[in-house]
Amino acid sequence: MAVEMVMPKLGMAMKEGTVSIWHKQAGDTVTKGEPVASINSEKIEMELEAPADGVLLDIIVSEGQGVPPGTVICYIGQAGEQVAAPKQKQPAAAEAAAAVAEVQREQEAPAPLSVRQKAKISPVARKMAEEANLDISKITGTGPGGRITKEDVQKAMEEAAAPAAAQPAAEEVRRTPVTGMRQVIARRMQESLQTSAQLTLTTKADVTDLLALQRQIAEPAQAHRDAKLTVTDFIARAVVLSLQQHKEMNSAYINQEIHVFDSVHLGVAVALEKGLVVPVIRNAQDSTLVDLSKQMKEAALRARQGQLGTDEMTGSTFTISNLGAYDVEHFTPILNAPETGILGVGSAYDAPVYKGEELQRRTLLPLSLTFDHRVLDGAPAAAFLRTVKLHLETPVLMLL
Repeated sequence: MAVEMVMPKLGMAMKEGTVSIWHKQAGDTVTKGEPVASINSEKIEMELEAPADGVLLDIIVSEGQGVPPGTVICYIGQAGEQVAAPKQKQPAAAEAAAAVAEVQREQEAPAPLSVRQKAKISPVARKMAEEANLDISKITGTGPGGRITKEDVQKAMEEAAAPAAAQPAAEEVRRTPVTGMRQVIARRMQESLQTSAQLTLTTKADVTDLLALQRQIAEPAQAHRDAKLTVTDFIARAVVLSLQQHKEMNSAYINQEIHVFDSVHLGVAVALEKGLVVPVIRNAQDSTLVDLSKQMKEAALRARQGQLGTDEMTGSTFTISNLGAYDVEHFTPILNAPETGILGVGSAYDAPVYKGEELQRRTLLPLSLTFDHRVLDGAPAAAFLRTVKLHLETPVLMLL
C-alpha cells in the first residue's frame, strides 16, 4: 500500500510550508532515509526523507507551492501501484490566479500554445526561463520523461550569454534563484527598512574589568554550575538589565501603536550556512547570568542542528547581533521588525586609554544600537546604550 508523505508542522505557529526542491521525480526509485524533497517555512529549511523503500509514485505539491501542515505532498509505494486518493486541489482563488498567470504567459510566450502545453517543466524552472525571456520549447529537458529542470534552464541561460562571454572584457555571471531561507531574510530586511525610521548610535565599552572577572569566575562556574561563561553571555545579561530600566526600548511598533513589554524576550542572532535565524530566550529577566548562558548555548546548538520550531524564533522584544568573531568593529544592524531596538556587537580590541593621569592598555568593545525613531528619540536611546555600557564596565553589577 502506498505511503503518504505529508508537509510536517515545523512549530506551533506554522501555517504553511513550501516545497523548495524535489530531489526525486515521479517514477524514481527511493531508499528509506534518502532525501526526497527540501521544504521551508519562514526561516526553517529542512530535507524530508523517504519513510520506506520503493518508488516515488506521484508528486502532489509542486516546487514553490505552499500548503498547510498535514497536506499530502507525494506518495511512495511499489512500481506500478495505483494511488487511490485523488490529488488535492488548490483553493478556488489560487486556481483562478494560476489560470490568469497561465493566460498571461501564453500571450507573451513566442512559442505556440500547443507547444507550451506539452512542455514538461518545473515551476521554478519555468519562472527562471520567463525572467530570462527564454523559449522553453527550445530547451532540452534532462529530467525524467524529458522534464525541464532548473539546471537545464541555467545551461540555456549560459549558452544564450556565450557570445558576450567570448569577448575579452566580458565576465561570467552565475545566477542563483532566491528561494527558501534567503528569500525570507531578503523580504524581511527590505520590509524592515521600508516600514520603520531606523537610526544607529555607536559607542565603546571598556571591558578590561569584565574580562578579568570572566577569568576569575571561570573555574567556579565550571565546577559548580557546569557553565562556561563567554563575553556574549555578559553582554546579554547587561542588555536584559538595561531593558528593565529603560522599558521604552523593550517595545514594538504594531498597527500605529507602541507596545511596551514588561517581560524581556531576548532574540540572539545565530549565523547558519544558508542564512540567519534568531532564537528567542523567553522571560530572560528571570534568569541568572549562568542560566541565561545555558539557554543561549542550547538555543544556538538547536538552531545549527535545524531543530528549532517557528514558535521558538518569534515573539522577541529585543535582539543582539554579534559580529565580533569576524573582526568587525562598528556596523549598522537592521531591526528585527517590529522590535524597537537591536544591539550590534563588534570585535574587542586593545587601545591606550587615560585612566586619570595614567595611560593604560585597555580592551574596548564596539557597540552599535539601531532603534526605531518612531518609537523613541535619540536621547532615551542613548540613555539605554549608556546603561548597557555601565553594566559592561562595572560587571559586578550583573552578579548582584
